[in-house]
Amino acid sequence: MQITALETIRVEEFPNICFVHVHTDEGLVGLGETYFGAASVEAWVHESAAPVLVGQDPLNIEKHWQSLVGFIGSRSTGVENRGRSAVDIALWDLLGQVTGQPIYQLLGGAVREKIPAYNTCAGYQYTRKRPKHAHLPVDNWGTGGTDGPYEDLMGFLHRADELAESLVEEGYMGMKIWPFDPYAEASAGRYISPADLRRGLEPFEKIRKAVGDKIHIMVEMHSRWDLRAAKEIAKELEPFQPFWFEDPIRMDNVAALNEFAHSTRVPTAASETLGTRQAYLDVLQQQAAGVLIFDPTWTGGISEAKRIASIAEAFEIPVATHDCVGPVSFAVDVHLSTHLPNALVQEVVRAFYSTWYKELVTDLPKVENGYVYPLSGPGLGTKLNPEVLKRADVTRRVTTVKDL
Repeated sequence: MQITALETIRVEEFPNICFVHVHTDEGLVGLGETYFGAASVEAWVHESAAPVLVGQDPLNIEKHWQSLVGFIGSRSTGVENRGRSAVDIALWDLLGQVTGQPIYQLLGGAVREKIPAYNTCAGYQYTRKRPKHAHLPVDNWGTGGTDGPYEDLMGFLHRADELAESLVEEGYMGMKIWPFDPYAEASAGRYISPADLRRGLEPFEKIRKAVGDKIHIMVEMHSRWDLRAAKEIAKELEPFQPFWFEDPIRMDNVAALNEFAHSTRVPTAASETLGTRQAYLDVLQQQAAGVLIFDPTWTGGISEAKRIASIAEAFEIPVATHDCVGPVSFAVDVHLSTHLPNALVQEVVRAFYSTWYKELVTDLPKVENGYVYPLSGPGLGTKLNPEVLKRADVTRRVTTVKDL
């Protein structure tokens, strides 16, 4: 079998997503995905990956992973690594199709048949539109209507008690919220007033009053704070027994992250913003996190995700995959969470899952009674919905051997 072409697919309605198809001479097509900087990833795939891969055996996955390291982008979640991630996922998808096995089986089999889920309380439009930032644009805070029952961003801002009750009813073990972000944006993360700190605590108070300890609360801080302010916020949050503090400060200062982690009894979770095993090894060696979070579509694909998790396991640290991106990423996450021995929980965005994820792919992992189950078909177990390729707002680019 040989790779005959690399194809990228972008849809203007979902401008952050870049899908990758790896075509073969046997008619099999592998699917990959990455997120943010979609047009830049597209350029990298055709300019850098295609000359390396076209004409090669797609099943030599590790060889190709090493060949695509390049001179830059080997320790980050930049364009090169996101492109390599998407390609790597597509190659694993092809391997699964050739062998007739789901990806979790190829990795060594299932450690569990299902994994508990927590809901990231985003709304239907969160991260879907430009600008492409991890935090919510200021003009979206506290405004807008609801597009359905899962407008959870508005929920945690204004009706955190009702939101918590809804999630408990659906069986979710946890909920992730980020009510402090507006105050970080106002002060560049340097200062939070006592009044704003009190307002930021209100959702936590409502949740605990409504459902007690029936649900865990994950605190997303989006790396928006400096060390002093992050420690101040964490101290005030401790009585609410958060499950973790995620990305409290920038992840490029591991010593400062270590200081934060040891200033609180709540575990620190870090971080989908890191790239490749070397960055995670630094965090582990510095004892700067109690949970590793990684995004396989950013940090090097399935190949590197398994290595990151194995390193974390050696340090007795659990891992959790990141899903607040696209539907292929979610499918990959669940394959990994099914297999990895030290997988802790699975992130779900029910607002995405119940709406636009279903528009883009043919199948999604089952979410039921607070648990997520992997797809059982060969490879990823899902494909792009054929209607996506017919849309008026789709951009497709193909590189074949004739183009090189």
